Amino acid sequence: MWDLLKKQKLLFLALLAIFSAVLIYSMNLRNRQHANSFERAVITVTAPFMGVMAKANHSILAFWNDYLDLVGVQRENMELRESVKVMNRRVLDSQEALIANERLKKLLELKSAMHTSTVAANVIAEDSAPWYRTIEIDRGGVDGLEEGMPVVVTSGVVGRIIKVSPNSARVLLLTDQASAIAAMIQRSRARGVVKGKGGGSCSLEFSLREEDVKVGDVVITSGMGGIFPKGITIGEVSMVRKGEYGMFQTVDIRPAVNISRLEEVLVILQRM
Repeated sequence: MWDLLKKQKLLFLALLAIFSAVLIYSMNLRNRQHANSFERAVITVTAPFMGVMAKANHSILAFWNDYLDLVGVQRENMELRESVKVMNRRVLDSQEALIANERLKKLLELKSAMHTSTVAANVIAEDSAPWYRTIEIDRGGVDGLEEGMPVVVTSGVVGRIIKVSPNSARVLLLTDQASAIAAMIQRSRARGVVKGKGGGSCSLEFSLREEDVKVGDVVITSGMGGIFPKGITIGEVSMVRKGEYGMFQTVDIRPAVNISRLEEVLVILQRM
């Protein structure tokens, strides 16, 4: 205790002086207009210290006010950030709704243009292979779906149903190697069979060497084979190669439908 008093002797004396001045001042409250010699001496001695204390008190109050202001600003910033996040989510949701509405509008237009019964379906799963040979849709036997029915979108052919359960169905995509669709070149009416090659591409098989086929030609369904109606777009010719020997030419086709981005499809209930 004594060691602490020795170390803080100056502070202790200053506090003692302030206490004495306050005590004396309170004892002389009746004579507030005049100060005695002792009071004047005490005031003279303690005035510098009181000034320092006043400045320190002012600094502490300013610091505290700045701290409170800073806390308030931080709170406002957090609230503003949260508001921005909420607004961004609403904007994204609105954009997604607009995009979905546009897709569904085009699908409805296609449905109206079809001269047969159709059912719209959502894609709920896809094959794990890189080329997505099959997809699964959320419509099935209870909706009138049967194996072999064609599946299309606004841009063209998707494939055909190969498996049906009560509430879902499996669709074989036109790019699968097991897929075969009767087709023809829209410009020259040259015929052949579009077969899947895997990896997202197709080829036109059984096209005779003398048939008029050029790069950029549009390939459509021919209506033959009893599955797809006539005139639905399959894709575009991307390569033509005619060998020196053989009856047929080699024709590669780029599908019109982006298989990896399918979300909704249209199932044609009546096979042609």
